[in-house]
Amino acid sequence: MKVFDKENNVIDVTPKKNLGKFIGVGIAVFFIALVLINSIKIIPAGKTGVVMTMGKVSDNVMQEGLNFKIPFFQTVAVINNKICVVEVDAAAVSKDLQSVSSKIAVNYRIAYNSSASLYKNIGNDYQNVILLPAVQESMKSISARYTAEELITKRNQVGEEIKELLESKVSEYGFVIEKFNIVNFDFSVEFNTAIEAKQVAEQNLIKTKTEQEQAIVVAEAEAKKKVIAAEAEAEAITKKAEAQAKANERLNSSLSNTIVEYEKVQKWDGKLPQATGSSSIIDMRTSN
Repeated sequence: MKVFDKENNVIDVTPKKNLGKFIGVGIAVFFIALVLINSIKIIPAGKTGVVMTMGKVSDNVMQEGLNFKIPFFQTVAVINNKICVVEVDAAAVSKDLQSVSSKIAVNYRIAYNSSASLYKNIGNDYQNVILLPAVQESMKSISARYTAEELITKRNQVGEEIKELLESKVSEYGFVIEKFNIVNFDFSVEFNTAIEAKQVAEQNLIKTKTEQEQAIVVAEAEAKKKVIAAEAEAEAITKKAEAQAKANERLNSSLSNTIVEYEKVQKWDGKLPQATGSSSIIDMRTSN
């Protein structure tokens, strides 16, 4: 087909036809690319994709990696299944009616097979809707079973009980509690003052008891020293007496009758013994 101008000259319209073709091809390529882009969904590691077809949540979830979906009709909500950490400030009352403020750290994750149901029933705000209120409730419930002092002295036991109760409350939604820590307990100023006074009294008592025990040990040591010294002295006296007795025994056995008579003569003063009778005094020297 030829096109003429006012002067009957032929006008070439071929470039305009080619331009139209290029535009058409460009639109087709753009549409195809858009379809392809909307057909592909890449799920990062540690996450799952909840598929929704025209707003309806599917029970099947996309696993990490490259996935395909129906373009324009399906959308994907990504759920984080990695371990997450949340810190909670919780308030409670102990068994003895002491106010307890605590900071709790919870390590949790969402089970892969629970991603779809959790998103369907709760949505993406599952932490604030389910987990945090459950932590508060569990803390209050368990704290009411213990006195304020027991919450301190039995901290590990209290933490385990809170974790068990928390798991029973959130496991049905797909929460997996990996770790539960009571970071800090805080009480009223009056209670803290009373605890400090009690600790000081206990320390003083321990110090006094220790000093008394040390004094007893020293006294026992001194008494033992005296006993040992007395026993040693008595043993020495006994040994000395035994030695003297043995010496006397040896001396007695070595003495003869002659020596005895000799000793008598040495000790005689030259006077004879006198005997007194009814008639006269006998002079032993005359008779001799």
